[in-house]
Amino acid sequence: MTVQDHAGYALVTGASEGIGALYAERLAARGHDLVLVARNRDKLEALAASIRQATGRQVEVLPADLSTRPGQAAVAERLRAEPAIEMLVNNAGISLSTGLVDADPARLSDMLAINVDALTLLSNAAATGMVKRGHGTIINISSAMAVLHNPTSAAYSGTKAFVLTFTQALDLELRPHGVRVQAVLPGATRTAIWEKAGVDMEKMPTSILMDATELVDAALAGLDQGELVTIPSLPDPEEWARFDAARQSLSRFVSRDSAAPRYSQG
Repeated sequence: MTVQDHAGYALVTGASEGIGALYAERLAARGHDLVLVARNRDKLEALAASIRQATGRQVEVLPADLSTRPGQAAVAERLRAEPAIEMLVNNAGISLSTGLVDADPARLSDMLAINVDALTLLSNAAATGMVKRGHGTIINISSAMAVLHNPTSAAYSGTKAFVLTFTQALDLELRPHGVRVQAVLPGATRTAIWEKAGVDMEKMPTSILMDATELVDAALAGLDQGELVTIPSLPDPEEWARFDAARQSLSRFVSRDSAAPRYSQG
């Protein structure tokens, strides 16, 4: 673990509970002052007080609803206005427990706004200043569902596949400017996201459920080790390397001046 007397500010979204709250606690212990973002001010204030007492770090709360344009704009402006923000953790996200056909359109819209729009806009706001300064870190919480297919998660998996691809491409853009990015792909994790999605976590096999504390500690270890993509439960990183190499090998064929022979009408 990297510990510094002062590591600059870290802004964490979805920070009122679960993975986001644990990131806040761990980053404060590493020397970061914090800006905590979530909708629930009371939960943010309680967490901020706890972290201040435990670490002595500066902790600011910024209540915002990232499913709305005003909420997204408020946090983006905070990122642009504060050059001391060295890290952005895009953790805020919601899930659905139904397939696309049965999805509530309002809930679907909120998920797209938070999982895709907010993450992209906040990354834009943070990256602009980080590139100018020549340093910084953006952590995007994706999901193992980014590379899995499930008949009840088409939209959710699509948002998390976006986060993964977005982060991989963003790395190519920002790495030459000294800015690091990381995509974290949690599997099933013990957090409140299941209850909010209408899923009874107690009916899930315990063998696939990771404790959120272990998840965050593994994700930060992956960051320390320089990983672009961190899958906390993956024993052999070569498995991911082979998977990604197979994807990249398609680049020779995905854009050519003629269709493949098998599509010939002759």
